Amino acid sequence: MEDYKLLFDIIGWGGSIGLLLAYGLNSYQKIKSDSYTFLLLNLFSGICLIVYTIFYKTYANTFLNIVWVIIAIPAIVRLAQKKKNTA
Repeated sequence: MEDYKLLFDIIGWGGSIGLLLAYGLNSYQKIKSDSYTFLLLNLFSGICLIVYTIFYKTYANTFLNIVWVIIAIPAIVRLAQKKKNTA
């Protein structure tokens, strides 16, 4: 397991940076909360953090990130349906 520590640390940092990037860009109105960019950044980052927290057995954080991903998936589906209906 120790051999994979660096890999999982990189995954965890990537997830953290992705979430902060999504939040920051949205806060400064560079992206909208109903955009694919925002939602996919949240989804990808949440998945990275799930992997990271499972590796380190920090299950409270795992739970938080699972909920984060569960929120992102239906939002992406709704956005896709909305864009399909307006096309």
